[in-house]
Amino acid sequence: MDEDVAVKALAALAQSSRLKVFRAIVGAGPEGIQPGQLSLALDVPANTLSFHLKELHHAALVSVQREGRFLRYRADLGAMQSLMDFLTAHCCQGVTCNEMPAVIRDTAHC
Repeated sequence: MDEDVAVKALAALAQSSRLKVFRAIVGAGPEGIQPGQLSLALDVPANTLSFHLKELHHAALVSVQREGRFLRYRADLGAMQSLMDFLTAHCCQGVTCNEMPAVIRDTAHC
């Protein structure tokens, strides 16, 4: 991941409501979640939610798939792992750090 992509992803997550939306999408697992379900679960108005979803999609943190009249959003776990790898790339000044576990691979349940 290059620095520009990392900055875009971090900027997308640097807003409280958007971070909650992203975490809810991650929590939905591989099945993903529809905007209506997100709106109800988070008590976020549809137009506000739409803005946050567009920002997350633009930052390549979520994918969107059309299912007839509906959309389904899924977290891009590969992009999330790449961001974590970018953030920890210089840990321990380049020396292998046994205390730094793989953030997603070791903890993901999906």
